[in-house]
Amino acid sequence: MDDLSQRARVRAGDADAFGWLFDEHAAAVHRYVVRVTGSFSAAEDVVSLTFLEAWRLRERVLPDGGSLRPWLLGIATNVMRNTGRAARRHTAALTRLPPARPVPDFADEVTQRLADAEELRAAHRALAALRPAEREVFTLCVWEGLDAAAAAEALGVAAGTVRARLSRARKRLRKLTDEELERGAAAAAGVQRPPAAGQVPGSRHQAARTGREGKR
Repeated sequence: MDDLSQRARVRAGDADAFGWLFDEHAAAVHRYVVRVTGSFSAAEDVVSLTFLEAWRLRERVLPDGGSLRPWLLGIATNVMRNTGRAARRHTAALTRLPPARPVPDFADEVTQRLADAEELRAAHRALAALRPAEREVFTLCVWEGLDAAAAAEALGVAAGTVRARLSRARKRLRKLTDEELERGAAAAAGVQRPPAAGQVPGSRHQAARTGREGKR
């Protein structure tokens, strides 16, 4: 199905066109959400909500253009923002409840995914330290392979804004990755490293200052 006929049929609410749209892009949307959220289960929910929202917004599809993947990823981004706010409200409500009883450990049931999940958590920790706008641009442009124009379409911003955010995201992510590697090496060696975001007692800066004072 070519892009023009696809857009026209989606705009018209053609059920077969939406089935094709799901088959063609659901995996890409799922991959994008997993990379942003770090959660396979959350990704499944977001994919469902994304295509429900796409059906609701079908008349907003422009008649001309290329692939609808940027449009779908933009919807997924908004769904994640909304579900993230809902999750924070839910978490705040849970903190006001009495402690729950311990639950059994079902770790054996997820052994197959352990290696992938560990890698995903490591990547997600670094991405989580980015500002949300930078994280969205980095994921769309670097992991999903969208160009600046397509990412701008997905996020509803100018292409120049995408380029600026991507540049900042690359620089910050490089720095954060170096810090993660340093902390991981230190932990493996049994040395405690302070958080990178601030000064704490026993930090390298304080140790250096103490050393200088001892030489006076």
